[in-house]
Amino acid sequence: MPDLSLLIDQVAGGNREARHLLFAAAYGELHQLARARLRRNGHDLMLDATTLVHESYLRFVVSAPLRRSDRRAFFAYASQVMRSVITDAARSHWTERRGSGESPQPLDDDMLVALPAGDEQRQRVHEALAALEAIEPRLAQVVQLRCFGGYEEREIGAALGLHERTVRRDWCKACRLLKGLIRN
Repeated sequence: MPDLSLLIDQVAGGNREARHLLFAAAYGELHQLARARLRRNGHDLMLDATTLVHESYLRFVVSAPLRRSDRRAFFAYASQVMRSVITDAARSHWTERRGSGESPQPLDDDMLVALPAGDEQRQRVHEALAALEAIEPRLAQVVQLRCFGGYEEREIGAALGLHERTVRRDWCKACRLLKGLIRN
């Protein structure tokens, strides 16, 4: 099996074939990540793990060039793309249920926190996380990695170059801020 770090470097260098090889090499782990995301917040969206992985791959292929990074950063990026797919599916599902007759608008950003609530609550959380990102980008990154990357505090610390205690404080602060933003 090819080394993911080497494939990531090749993709960042512009090798289009390496994108396909990277996807194939990481498919099993991406599928596990997708199952975890759907368990947390996609059970009512008519998505399955395979569809989520494939839709994420399609977005990945047309996305901006991948930055040189490590395996952990790649999977954090993959979780962001999956969150984007879940957010768009939730928005589409919510629009259909409301019968607005308007076509769904694509998201400007990829923010959505995993909550086991309905589409309306997901949208409110999405907006709150976008507001948090505007005022405290690092806190939004911690939420992203914890909720959608499935990372633990020590892994988040390693990915962001922070001490584990700092990650814990950031998480608590982010939760307080998000609760306040959601209520408003």
